[in-house]
Amino acid sequence: MYVATDCIVFGYDSNDLKLLLFQRKLSPFKGEWSLIGTFVHLDESIAVAAERVLEQTTGLTDIFMEQTLAYGDVKRDPGYRCISIAKYALIRLDEHDKKSVEQYGAKWFSLDDLPPMILDHQQMINDALDMLKEKAKKQPVGFELLPKKFTLPQLQRLYELIYQKEIDSRNFRKKVLSLNILIKLEEKDKSNSKKGAFLYKFNSRKYNQYFTNGFNFDT
Repeated sequence: MYVATDCIVFGYDSNDLKLLLFQRKLSPFKGEWSLIGTFVHLDESIAVAAERVLEQTTGLTDIFMEQTLAYGDVKRDPGYRCISIAKYALIRLDEHDKKSVEQYGAKWFSLDDLPPMILDHQQMINDALDMLKEKAKKQPVGFELLPKKFTLPQLQRLYELIYQKEIDSRNFRKKVLSLNILIKLEEKDKSNSKKGAFLYKFNSRKYNQYFTNGFNFDT
């Protein structure tokens, strides 16, 4: 029996939430799309195996990943008996990351336009999304994903992408401002209108406090 790890890497680029996939080069399933995965070597931990395969197949390094679930259905892999431990991450996606992974044969796909997946990888993705949604309800997100200065619509867009649904802007504004996690700046972003929208930044002390102790941010 083998033990493997599969990496569900979500990338946020301010307008969309994407997923990193790899087109298999070897049989079985040659040419089909899958998550980034590997067998765990006898002399390494699951975390180290995930770091290794990400660097080898995408060039990405220093990505903190959280464990989701174990997948051990007897018939999940037709080639051999294999249990897979899935891990996921949400990272800020920039042009460097987009170009870098393509050199390795990987590709970022919008969650709304995923290709058919091999094995039980679609289930792994669905489970990771559910865990990401639950995490966003209990811990703040955005500190490492948004620009240092951002508008409330930009923050709302991030939550909408995570929750995979539209959020009422008035309720969102009221909820997020009540947490005192944001600092309103005198500057405005006028890229979308002459009137502009006020810019905010995170109160790092409050952010870290909520991240440690949790909160209730159910939309």
